Amino acid sequence: MTSNSDTARTEHALSTAIVVGTDGSPAATDAVRWAAKTAAIRNRSLHIVHGLGLGATSGGHANPYLTVPGVVDSLEAVGKAVLREAEETARTVVPDLVVETALSALGPTQLLVDLSREAYMVVVGGSTTRFGSIDVAVTSHAHGEVVVVRGDWEARAASAPVVVGIDGSPTSEHAIAAAFEEASWRGAPLVAVHAWSDFTLGAIAGRPGVLTSLAGIEEAENVVLAERLAGWQEKFPDVTIERKVYFDGPREHLSNWSAQAQLVVVGSRGRGGIRGMLLGSTSNVLVRQAHCPVLVVRAPHRVG
Repeated sequence: MTSNSDTARTEHALSTAIVVGTDGSPAATDAVRWAAKTAAIRNRSLHIVHGLGLGATSGGHANPYLTVPGVVDSLEAVGKAVLREAEETARTVVPDLVVETALSALGPTQLLVDLSREAYMVVVGGSTTRFGSIDVAVTSHAHGEVVVVRGDWEARAASAPVVVGIDGSPTSEHAIAAAFEEASWRGAPLVAVHAWSDFTLGAIAGRPGVLTSLAGIEEAENVVLAERLAGWQEKFPDVTIERKVYFDGPREHLSNWSAQAQLVVVGSRGRGGIRGMLLGSTSNVLVRQAHCPVLVVRAPHRVG
């Protein structure tokens, strides 16, 4: 287990590292592969972690299984084996990659959320279960950027686009910054997706005046999108941009785009009020259903 001095050194190193959590599952192994490849592209180190979950149970009581002789030793042995396998996986992707591993007594969710304070990026495997999965828990509570690895990303061409969801909120501004940089690093085009409403047109068609000027709405929303992208186009002239404005259904459109993208970027929270919460509910849906890795941005993007 990591000592206090080791933890201090690790936290210092994490500011430039990509952190990936593993439990030995196929989804986690896929996440390790994605994280290793991305770390190599970005010239960063890879920090692989495994959380044992030796703390209290959900009711706040001590875990009774931990009092059984040999249980902790057995869990630690399994955890070390999982980390060794993950490190071997990373090195099959990038043989000369700088890789560190760490075993923690914390549960996996708490471990990754804590490390997200310092890490450049946290990576987790996408879950196929519907409730209680680590991917949604981490993306909901992390302090920085989290990538949930989904889909057959290795089969995507290098020319596949990076797609970003934009609604004009502060978190979508952070997502724009991250998306432009990801597209630039990958030499990929960028598709900017903006939807006027979270509601379907059918759901709001009965409201007086809502659908009286769809052409005017489209024109106005195109102006909004152009304004959001203008400064970033100047900062990243190498990135070609395709703008997509839709009247409704941001979740559906982004999910559809994920079938051909190499990465989808969204903020963790978005617009409120009558327009709903585009990048709150949308990020959760994509974490569950996207066909490619999803980058969820919570705070200002760390450039570099």
